[in-house]
Amino acid sequence: MSLLLLSAVAVALPACKKKEGCTDPTATNYDPDADKDCCCEYATPPPASNVIEVTTNITSNTNWTNDHVYLLKGFIYVDDGATLDIQEGTVIKGDKPTKGTLIVRRGGKLMAEGTSSQPIVFTSNQPAGSRDYGDWGGIILCGRAPHNQPADPTIEGGPDAQYGGTDANDNSGTLKYVRIEFCGIAFQPNQEINGLTLGAVGSGTVLENIQVSYSGDDSYEWFGGTVNAKNLIAFRGWDDDFDQDFGWQGKVQFAMSLRDPNIADQSSSNGFECDNDAAGNSAAPYSQGTWSNVSIFGPKADASTTFNDQYKRALHLRRNTQTRVVNSVFAGYPTGLYIDGNSTQANATNGDLMFRNNVLSGMGTALDVPSGQTWDQTGITTWFNTSGWNNMIYTNNSELQVANAFNLTSPNFLPNSGSPLLSGADFSGPYADSFFENVSFRGAFGTTNWTAGWANWDPQNTAY
Repeated sequence: MSLLLLSAVAVALPACKKKEGCTDPTATNYDPDADKDCCCEYATPPPASNVIEVTTNITSNTNWTNDHVYLLKGFIYVDDGATLDIQEGTVIKGDKPTKGTLIVRRGGKLMAEGTSSQPIVFTSNQPAGSRDYGDWGGIILCGRAPHNQPADPTIEGGPDAQYGGTDANDNSGTLKYVRIEFCGIAFQPNQEINGLTLGAVGSGTVLENIQVSYSGDDSYEWFGGTVNAKNLIAFRGWDDDFDQDFGWQGKVQFAMSLRDPNIADQSSSNGFECDNDAAGNSAAPYSQGTWSNVSIFGPKADASTTFNDQYKRALHLRRNTQTRVVNSVFAGYPTGLYIDGNSTQANATNGDLMFRNNVLSGMGTALDVPSGQTWDQTGITTWFNTSGWNNMIYTNNSELQVANAFNLTSPNFLPNSGSPLLSGADFSGPYADSFFENVSFRGAFGTTNWTAGWANWDPQNTAY
């Protein structure tokens, strides 16, 4: 090869060097001729992920804001002395593989104050259409109010958190306009996490406008305590809607449940399940929750409805409970009111257990007791029909004249004009209490739909 040719090759070699430039067509300085990517510029930088994984306990005051989504991985504790403050409109997801759960220890606080237009949502981390009962744990609040169990019991469901004390006014925080969805898991028999678990929570705590949907166990369960609540929704739960144990003595007004007729728990599903304790002992304080303006819509819309045979009772009052219920409606269960046990029946006879100004509708059997106890069918019927108590039984749910209560996707719970539910409430006696709003209607609804704007009847298909 001649020296002239070698020189020509040497001169040509630099032309083989790759051209640097931006090869991303979405960039503002995209160069279609570049073959070595470099220095792309964007009009707006690509957004970083807004998901924050929560993997450690909350040991000091912490704020969660609605410009992020928070993913609970495993058991996350709000420790004694710490406050978790959640901004309205924030979404918190529970991790399915680790069964994410939020647990507030005694002395900790959860401040979750949503609004009707910006509720705070605790939900599954699974995509829309793939969510299920028990995708994650739920919310557990532990307080220092009284209960009737020995020492300081550990809250059921697996967490390392104790509850109880002597401060009836204890404050575990505030939950307002909060949804809790696809929660509730059973780690072992009788050790479940519910949608909202309340262990000896005190009356300084505020619970208002809360919806628990698709819980894999009870929607709500109280273990002692004195906490009050208003505007509670239990939607398409698995086990019981409102479970009360261990000496809870709070008050609730305006609570409702709506059930999926196909879904029930193998241990039996009820609207109310109320015990003093597991053995029915005479342990003080007694379970004496006081309820007014409740609407329980069970699995049985009418006589032709087929439903899971594990559905049992609208109210199962047992084990020495002293539950008090007035101004309410219970509709569409195999059995309406079931008063179980000699001690429970004695509480009813002496007036510690109350059931007044209530309506039972569309039941297979409206009133029942177990065989071989103090009461028989005549006994409970005579008690229920005591003069002045104004309890009523309707054969068919249509007699309630409620707009569309059993619709699972677009329910309407408002009584129509002429409905017997629009009158008949009474707030005398133990219900002459400043906590209770003195309304004329029975059930959770009069002419105003307090679920509008913040409740969600189709969380399965909501994009979060």
